[in-house]
Amino acid sequence: QVQLVESGGGSVQAGGSLRLSCAASDSDGYTYSRYCMGWFRQAPGKEREGVGSIYTGNGLTYYAGPVKGRFTISQDSAKNTVYLQMNSLKPEDSAMYYCAAATSCNWISLRDLKSSDYGYWGQGTQVTVSS
Repeated sequence: QVQLVESGGGSVQAGGSLRLSCAASDSDGYTYSRYCMGWFRQAPGKEREGVGSIYTGNGLTYYAGPVKGRFTISQDSAKNTVYLQMNSLKPEDSAMYYCAAATSCNWISLRDLKSSDYGYWGQGTQVTVSS
């Protein structure tokens, strides 16, 4: 099974930055080298939405429209860790942020950011952006 450990959430003022980390490990012998790794978020009373994703095999990334130009996903393959760098944060970005993994990655999972395509999830980390 894949375990995902998230860190980096917190409270920040509008215009500030945060970096979230997600460290992956797999007790069943799956390799990190061809995962889809996604970031999702959910605010109270709203549906969970995709933020962005990265294919660990080549670093290809996709971003949802509301975060394009402000958020960046990267990885450190040696550490099996992905990052979500969030800049120019807005109050509308406040949400519980989740890291997720699909061990059998495909282009649809990477591009469409459908929650059902990701079988493993982290515990979530709260991000609060104040005015």
